[in-house]
Amino acid sequence: MMKAVKLYEPGNLKVEEIEVPIIDQHEVLIKVKAVGICGSDIPRALVKGAYYKGLTLGHEFAGEIVEVGEEAQEWQIGDRVTIAPLVPCNTCEYCQKGKYGLCDTYNYYGSRTDGAMANYIKVGKENVLKIDDTISYDAGAMVDPAANAVHGLWRGEIAKGDTVVIFGLGAIGMFAVQYARELGAKEVIAIDIFDEKLEIAQVLGADLTVNSLTENVQDILANKQINVVLDTSGSPIAQEQGILIAGKMARVVLLGISNQALTLSAKAVDQIMRYEISLKGSWNSFSNPFPGKEWSYAIESMATGRIKTEEIISHRFDLDETPEIFMKLKNKELAFNKILIYPGE
Repeated sequence: MMKAVKLYEPGNLKVEEIEVPIIDQHEVLIKVKAVGICGSDIPRALVKGAYYKGLTLGHEFAGEIVEVGEEAQEWQIGDRVTIAPLVPCNTCEYCQKGKYGLCDTYNYYGSRTDGAMANYIKVGKENVLKIDDTISYDAGAMVDPAANAVHGLWRGEIAKGDTVVIFGLGAIGMFAVQYARELGAKEVIAIDIFDEKLEIAQVLGADLTVNSLTENVQDILANKQINVVLDTSGSPIAQEQGILIAGKMARVVLLGISNQALTLSAKAVDQIMRYEISLKGSWNSFSNPFPGKEWSYAIESMATGRIKTEEIISHRFDLDETPEIFMKLKNKELAFNKILIYPGE
């Protein structure tokens, strides 16, 4: 038997004793060492609900393989791993083009099938990714948001010498600050409404930070030629500000999920046209060959120490505390960045 966090209806999460998953011949069983709460987990747990009652949450994690199926012998017991949580159909038009994130009929660990807020999770062999011994399990649990940051910057066609602005300093935003520099940005500007997060962004390499709650973003950045804007916040205010500060032929990338309408001002629409600004979406982190170079790059850069992870973690909790944590998030009792959960034995 093992423990798992089960979601029944919005706000109804329970830690339950269930049977350890039985793997098939193409799967491996992973003992979960650390699992992160993703920004998408919060509305799923508190507002939207599960695709089916009793879903186990969690798709950002790292662990150790403890059992291997007969047709998954490329993996070994004891391998330290993370996973790419998307399971593409491999047959639709977009999968055939290597655009797996746009798959018409995908599955997904932690949202459409049981995830990793548990002692153990079974995973198809194609989704498993080995992590180097130099990568901690905590860092391994953050490969997913790191890959999302890379994908968003690549959607923005970041180039050497660019000035890049990052709105929103959750885990993806914090990784984006670092990867913007890694990918050749001349200047990296980080924007958020919390001074604590802005201070961390400075440690991670931001050249300039702006508190958009207390400072006028447009005035401060008025004399800068901004080439790439990446919004990870999902705030309609930030999304419009991103357009208004963008320079000529800039690329504005919307990555953060807002679940809200975006009504642009006449000035913003005029700027899109007059400056020939490209407005792009960024969805997840997958490319060809699956799961994509975003994932291999994220793992390699962590392994060599070029990308920092420890500074991004704000809280650590035991698995049994998970329902209480989500209630604190609902009541806005936690000022958080990346929250990690530890299932234990």
